[in-house]
Amino acid sequence: MAAGYFGAGKQNDTGTFEFSIRRLPRGRDFVVAAGLHRAVEYLLNLSFDADEIGYLRGLPNFRAVPEEFWDYLANFRFTGDVFAVPEGTLVYEGQPVMNIRAPLIEGQIPETYLLSAITFETLIATKAARIVHASEGRDVIEFGTRRAHTPEAGVLGARAAYIGGCAGTSNVLAGYQYGIPVMGTAAHSWVMSFGSETEAFSTLQRLLGENTIQLIDTYDAVEGARIAAGLGKPLWGVRLDSGDLPALSREIRGILDAAGLQSTRILASGDLDESKIAAIVATGAPIDAFGVGTELATSGDAPSMGAIYKLVEIKHDGQVRYTSKRSPDKHTIPGTKQLFRYPDFDLLGLHNECAGGAEAMLKPVIIGGDLVGSLPSAGQIRKRARCALAPWPPGIRRTEYSASLQRLLSA
Repeated sequence: MAAGYFGAGKQNDTGTFEFSIRRLPRGRDFVVAAGLHRAVEYLLNLSFDADEIGYLRGLPNFRAVPEEFWDYLANFRFTGDVFAVPEGTLVYEGQPVMNIRAPLIEGQIPETYLLSAITFETLIATKAARIVHASEGRDVIEFGTRRAHTPEAGVLGARAAYIGGCAGTSNVLAGYQYGIPVMGTAAHSWVMSFGSETEAFSTLQRLLGENTIQLIDTYDAVEGARIAAGLGKPLWGVRLDSGDLPALSREIRGILDAAGLQSTRILASGDLDESKIAAIVATGAPIDAFGVGTELATSGDAPSMGAIYKLVEIKHDGQVRYTSKRSPDKHTIPGTKQLFRYPDFDLLGLHNECAGGAEAMLKPVIIGGDLVGSLPSAGQIRKRARCALAPWPPGIRRTEYSASLQRLLSA
């Protein structure tokens, strides 16, 4: 497409592309926006080196491409503007997440990367929010890297899970890169590498002190709890990874309390999701925290989202033309838009409109190819999400159209 635009003389046309949510993930009333940091990093560093251009030139698809196009790619940089909702914002069906206004080729090339990057982290942040809500105030720790689709997905998923409300992650690289609290336990292999659980537990306790979490169900959870309790303090907690978690947690709580370890926590894990956690919490089980892996790292029940990236406006020789897709069930709304948020509803209008008393949600991020200020930290984004999620459930917000947008739609 880039080569085609260039050959058609469209490289100087200005296009506005809109990233929006056509359909929410299955079972979701909203999503928690995440992944903007990757979009920004990608756009600020987007270029083509000599080896990459050489590879493209060698493809049979590009035999007829004009020579000048390769010179264009050699000097390619993103010089456009980006407006986006901040990470941690709740977004609803049919609403825009990002606008990119740039020379047509510069706006077209990023489509696939941006859809992938933002969709993935948004799915995980949203799943985390649901799991954290189900825990009713108990900490949720992200344990999912080993089940993530790639190691990189594990790191990015940990960041998104933290934004969605998780207390920390077992992924040390995510902690290093994004300042996320790191927590976790030794694996069953640690226990099995010693001749006895007593030796395994005492060795770990000497190493970690007050941060020790003993994994007690390698052989027998109740006996493991007795051994851990017999070693005494310091002991942050014990972890249950299998069995009847409510029943076992009650028995283990009694063992710990009898040993004077009333402050020692019980952490439960093992193929958990929001429905299983809600069921456990409803029993009144004395579980203090949950470790969630597979279902969180993959957004297991809703692993995809109907996000789209469409051209909504094009400017050629000073003339603006509004564009939209009109096919059944996949129509799009023309024009560069702004999302205005009121306390009880949202208003979708054109980008040059104002709405008194509302917050304009699409905010400048990149202008003229340069970053506007610094991006917030994962912790700051997490606070924004927590504020937005506090009135749980947020519910389905109605989205109204401004008069100007309605006139454009009827034209």
